Amino acid sequence: MATMTSRAERLRLFTFAAPMRFYRLAGASLPWLWAVALACGAAGLYVGFFVAPTDATQGESYRIIFIHVPAAWLSMLLYLAMAFWATIGWAFHARMASVLARAIAPTGAMFTALALITGALWGQPTWGTWWVWDARLTSELLLLFLYLGYIALVNAIDDPRRADQAGALLALVGSVNVPIIYFSVKWWNTLHQGATISMTAAPKMAQTMLAAMLLMTFACWAYAFAVVFMRARAMALVRERHTQWVQELVAGSAAVPPRHGGPQESAA
Repeated sequence: MATMTSRAERLRLFTFAAPMRFYRLAGASLPWLWAVALACGAAGLYVGFFVAPTDATQGESYRIIFIHVPAAWLSMLLYLAMAFWATIGWAFHARMASVLARAIAPTGAMFTALALITGALWGQPTWGTWWVWDARLTSELLLLFLYLGYIALVNAIDDPRRADQAGALLALVGSVNVPIIYFSVKWWNTLHQGATISMTAAPKMAQTMLAAMLLMTFACWAYAFAVVFMRARAMALVRERHTQWVQELVAGSAAVPPRHGGPQESAA
């Protein structure tokens, strides 16, 4: 009986410790992530729009790639991350994994929309049209619908466990679309240009262009991590609101006296 009790206690501690540990570690990383996002974003925009040379073919309009390409990369990678954590939460009943999947979805949808909008702004002077039913553009639009569908599905079901399971199934099935987006320019004859940066070939751009691209990519990654961590921390508090560590956190916050506007200061 004692062994069973201690095992149940350890299981309870493990279940509740993971969200608590994530909450604290994510909170400690937020200032660094925001600092990296701001520094790399400012440097990337400056290098991309003021230092990088004008493209010989597309002129100044090509500079939209310093926003478009990182956004497109993040749209695909965040979906894979969302599907991964949703599947882990579904398979192992890991609540924090499901929370992470939910927290990733709005940020992934935002980057997908940004990629589509900046792609249209780039396509108009390059192709002479805002939109074509190109294989890559169409599959990227489908990715946005998958993000929105996941968000709508998990919020439409009241039971969090059932919502996480249904969302995980949709995310897992939708992940098939990601390789279609990436390889569409190789599988079909499309208007969209091929990859400018490849792991198997030298970059097809000047060093300053590459530097701006990488800086903006780091900025987008840091921003994505920061926003996802903030959202996941808030969701963890809601889901764990009946646990001891959340109640202690709330009690500790309520016990801290206000810095300004106290009764004595108002009277003075």
